[in-house]
Amino acid sequence: MGRRMPGRNFLFVPGPTNVPDRVQRAMMVAMEDHRSSRFPELSSSVLNDLKKVFKTATGQVFIFPSSGTGAWEAALSNTLSPGDKILAARFGQFSHLWVDMAQRLGYDVEVLDVEWGEGVPLGRYEEILRADKRHQIKGVLACHNETATGVTSDIAGVRRALDDAKHPALLFVDAVSSLACIDFRMDEWRVDLAVSGSQKGLMLPAGLGILGVSPKALSAMGGAKSRRCYFDLADMIKANATGYFPYTPALPMLYGLREALNILFEETLEVVFFRHRYLAEGVRAAVTEGWRLKLCAREPKWYSDTVSAILVPEGINGAHVIDVAFRRYNLALGAGLAKVAGKVFRIGHLGDLNELMLMGALAGAEMAMLDVGITVTPGSGVAAASNYWRAHDPIPRRKVSQEEQFYEAHSTGSIQG
Repeated sequence: MGRRMPGRNFLFVPGPTNVPDRVQRAMMVAMEDHRSSRFPELSSSVLNDLKKVFKTATGQVFIFPSSGTGAWEAALSNTLSPGDKILAARFGQFSHLWVDMAQRLGYDVEVLDVEWGEGVPLGRYEEILRADKRHQIKGVLACHNETATGVTSDIAGVRRALDDAKHPALLFVDAVSSLACIDFRMDEWRVDLAVSGSQKGLMLPAGLGILGVSPKALSAMGGAKSRRCYFDLADMIKANATGYFPYTPALPMLYGLREALNILFEETLEVVFFRHRYLAEGVRAAVTEGWRLKLCAREPKWYSDTVSAILVPEGINGAHVIDVAFRRYNLALGAGLAKVAGKVFRIGHLGDLNELMLMGALAGAEMAMLDVGITVTPGSGVAAASNYWRAHDPIPRRKVSQEEQFYEAHSTGSIQG
């Protein structure tokens, strides 16, 4: 065991994210019978309320004891047959891994390699879909938020490409690091399979794979010949209908999810989305205006509101920044993965967080950069973020009058007089 560091670890990887105290307390429950007559109150409430987060009235949501990767597999194997053709773009580690899974499961994937730092290539998607006159492509994969590069793609645009090509393929979307952080509209965008996980915007530990499924996707299950067992939606549909699961659910996680949903609805989803955009803009100001560095995301239209991947200067290894930040300042930053390994470090800014928590991450990242020889002006990142947040604070500021100051100063001591 290494030495204990005093104070708290500053967790700023793009997942797992900070678990709110309320959610932690909600998960501290005695074990109970998941087949009792009371259990459906909990399961039905979370399954129904997750639909509000996906923004679907017509779809059905499923919860698997797994990571988001399990929900990827459930989405593919329940709706496709071996050898089915899939269209997918690869522009980061997570879009790559979903392609890799589809290939390993026996599907024929047409992969469009895209510059890491860009998102789904809408024009190329539309061209390929228009050319597919016989509708051999059965599924279109799109990663809403590519966590490896800090890039968000236009899912409404993918839907338009399908519609303009009059193509009936199912639309599969990875919303693992976007759900409950960045606006996601399952019904409006007619997303057929929306994949997510518990450890990002839903503010829980890892362990739940969450899948939103449209009526069109549910009807596709009838002809899907891929083998499936643990991830078979038919078993889930049968058990969920009465409020139960086909196998033992992750009970404390469901209690935590109930509380996390309460927190999201108290803040309201629209305010949650605004907060993520506002916090992300402060981080981007720190990176570009303060430190004079570049983001991996090539253009503002790709910028992610949940994670920023920051390019380190030539000759510097991004892994050193991450290592120093962790060992010296107890700050956890995201590593560069695969093609961008050593070229970037990532700051996750999603879930349960505010300006001052991000100030700690920016200050720690800045000190670690200085320690490894990156020439940034000390204090510049924090100053740029501070300027942005103070200028764009959604809460109206007011000056306190002298009378109020006098009253506040004396009201606390008035009983003693």
